[in-house]
Amino acid sequence: MAELILGQVLSYHGDPFVLGPDAVQINTSGGVVMLGGEIVATGNADTLRAQYPQATVTDYGRALISPGFVDAHVHYPQTAIIASWGKRLIDWLNTYTFPEEIRFADPAYAAEIANRYFDLTLSHGTTTVCSYATIHPESVDAFFTAAQTRGLRAYAGKTCMDRNAPAGLQDTAKSAYDDSKRLLQKWHGQDRLSYVITPRFSPTSTPDQLAALGALWSENQSCLMQTHLSEQLDEIAWVKTLYPTARDYLDTYESHGLLGMGGLYGHAIHLEPREIDRLTEMGASLIHCPTSNSFIGSGLFDMQGTIARGLRVGLATDTGGGSSFSMLRTMAAAYEVGQLRGVSLHPAQLWWLATMGSARALHANTKIGNIAKGMEADLVVIDLGSTPGIEQATRRAQTIWQSVFPTIMMGDDRAIKAVYIAGTRA
Repeated sequence: MAELILGQVLSYHGDPFVLGPDAVQINTSGGVVMLGGEIVATGNADTLRAQYPQATVTDYGRALISPGFVDAHVHYPQTAIIASWGKRLIDWLNTYTFPEEIRFADPAYAAEIANRYFDLTLSHGTTTVCSYATIHPESVDAFFTAAQTRGLRAYAGKTCMDRNAPAGLQDTAKSAYDDSKRLLQKWHGQDRLSYVITPRFSPTSTPDQLAALGALWSENQSCLMQTHLSEQLDEIAWVKTLYPTARDYLDTYESHGLLGMGGLYGHAIHLEPREIDRLTEMGASLIHCPTSNSFIGSGLFDMQGTIARGLRVGLATDTGGGSSFSMLRTMAAAYEVGQLRGVSLHPAQLWWLATMGSARALHANTKIGNIAKGMEADLVVIDLGSTPGIEQATRRAQTIWQSVFPTIMMGDDRAIKAVYIAGTRA
C-alpha cells in the first residue's frame, strides 16, 4: 500500500550555487507518496489525498520533509574515538586512530561499532554514507552487513596501507589488490551497496601499492575511489619527502592511475593551481569536511573558488576527526568557514551540499539527494522548532529560509522527527 506523508516538502530543480535560492522549492502544503521503495508522486497535499485515497497518511504539519542527508566522507571505525583531545593530523593518527583500527581484526568488535555507527547516523537523519573501513576485510563485511540489514544505500572500502603505520595495520601492494578485488566482487552492486577503492593517502602507501590500486580501479570503472588530499601543510611537506619526483600532492595519485571522474578527494584545502586544473579537467569530486578541518586545525576550504571552477563538492562529517555525527552541525560549520573566508553561504546552498551536492559528488544524484518521482525514498523529516531557542527564533521568521536557518545553526538529533529508508520508517 502506498504511504503519503504531508508537510513542507523541499525539492530541487537546479543548483542553488548556479541559480540562487530559487533553485530550491519548498511546498509549504506538500506531500510525498512512496511505494515499493521509491517516490511515486509529489505535489500539493489535498491533490495527493484525492489521487491516493487508499494510501496510509502521516501528517507532519509544519515540519520540513527533506531528502535524507548524504555524508560523503567518514571513518566509521573512528566512532568510539570521536572528540578525542588535542592532536593534529599525524599525531591524531598515531595516538588515536591506528590503535583503535587495530581492534577491527576482531569481527565481533567491527560489527559492534558498525551497528553503533548506523544507529547514531540514522538518529541524525543521515541516510547514505561513504566510509573508509580498516585494512581488515572483516571491517568491510561488518559495515556492509549492518547497512544491508537496514536497507541503506551505502559506500565503503578496505583502507589500504603498506608503510608508515603499525605492523598490525599494514598490508602489501598484492594483498591490498587481492583483498579489495575479493571484497568488490562480494559486495559491489548487492542491494544498495557500492564498493569504493580506498588508499588511505599517499604517505601510508608505497608507489607499488598506489599503482596496484590504480590498476584495480581501471579494471572496475563502475567503482568510486576515495582518498585524502592536501589536508594539512605538514602532511603536504611529508608527501614531498616521500615522493620527491612528484609535481605536487595530486601527482602522487595521478601518476599511479588514481585520478579520475569517480575520484573522491577528501579535504583538498591547500591545492596548487595545477592540481585545481587537473581535478577540474577530470571531473573529480572534492569533499568538504568543515568540523574536522577546524577540530584538527587543518585550514579553511575554498568553497566559493571551488564551485566557481565547476568542481563537484560534497559535504561530510569526517567522523571521527570531525567532531559530530550530525549533518546539521556540519552545515553550520560550513557556514562558519565561509564567513571566515568572507562568503555567506545561503541556507539553500548549505542544504544542497548536505543532500543533492553530496549525492552528485558520489555520482548517485539520479537515485538519492532529491524528492522527485522515481527517486529512492530516503527522506528525513525535520522539526523546525525542536528546542526553545530554535522555536523562538523561528517565530520571528518572515520567509521559509529564515525558518530553516536556526535549525541549521543550532539543530541536533532532537530536530529529527522521522527518517525513511527506501520508503520505510526507520
